[in-house]
Amino acid sequence: MEHFIVSARKYRPQTFEDVVGQQAITNTLENAIKNNHLAQALLFTGPRGVGKTTCARILAKKINEQSSSDMDEDFAFNIFELDAASNNSVDDIRNLTDQVRIPPQVGQYKVYIIDEVHMLSQAAFNAFLKTLEEPPAHAIFILATTEKHKIIPTILSRCQIFDFKRIGIADAKNYLKTIAEKEGVTAEDDALHIIAQKADGAMRDALSIYDRVISFSGNNLTREAASESLNVLDYAVYFDITEKILENKIPELLVAYNIVLSKGFEGNHFISGLASHFRDLLVAKDTVTLQLLEVGENTKEKYKEQAQKCDTSFLLQAIDLATKCELNFKNSKNQRLLVELCLMQLASINFAGEKKK
Repeated sequence: MEHFIVSARKYRPQTFEDVVGQQAITNTLENAIKNNHLAQALLFTGPRGVGKTTCARILAKKINEQSSSDMDEDFAFNIFELDAASNNSVDDIRNLTDQVRIPPQVGQYKVYIIDEVHMLSQAAFNAFLKTLEEPPAHAIFILATTEKHKIIPTILSRCQIFDFKRIGIADAKNYLKTIAEKEGVTAEDDALHIIAQKADGAMRDALSIYDRVISFSGNNLTREAASESLNVLDYAVYFDITEKILENKIPELLVAYNIVLSKGFEGNHFISGLASHFRDLLVAKDTVTLQLLEVGENTKEKYKEQAQKCDTSFLLQAIDLATKCELNFKNSKNQRLLVELCLMQLASINFAGEKKK
């Protein structure tokens, strides 16, 4: 059996151009190298899986390439990576500072990447202060962390800080689409959207989820397969529920909710999703706000179609009812009845209005 390499490793960016969703930072770093304006201590901070360590490695490689006439030179011996999560003592930092004094044998710079730097002990931080403030001309430090608030101010003041942002759903989806094409996978736009949403801004998570879904679905990635594999309620469920609400089909609504529960979904997860669905319908009613809809093109058309059947006043009342139900869910002793009552009230909004007439 051929050895499988996870996508997060296989497609790890090798150049700044490949980095997803961090263009402002990669442009700044490239210009800093080009103009010889790079600080000797950099701090990369932001959520997990957005490219901090990847950018640190690319930068470390580029720094020496820029100062060398031999493009084939391997500068691997000039790059030192330290995982502060497992090397967080004073002795570890003292070993590092002793190493820093020795100039590089090849190239102009030695680059030290310290990952999870917030894990260093207080004593280790203090031992590192002097070296960070006055590093030798040949040394550059790149610190990476997910928790900037845990780093002492005296360290922060000595670093040039780069705040990495969460990866946008559109950026993540487009990158997954590129990978799917390279792998010969037929992937529906909506399926990739579901994966990108589930990743919650972390590209590494998106790639891990993608691998999992492909293992489940094979080379034909559909929206239904993605929803089933990730145990998320498909858009189709909410479209169907809304149709039944609009037609005041209360018995069918209760049966549909029972089917949702029988598939193992929690009631609060369902009602939260329904509130979001009503919000998306409200957004889809106007072409100006349509861009706020973070779904695939096929699903966007379905939202536009169903939005035409819903009055704005109905959607506002529906969002209010669903949100109140979600807030009361945790404290309710009969949670199923609470959601069923909410569904009956939702189905009665238009029906009650017609009766008054």
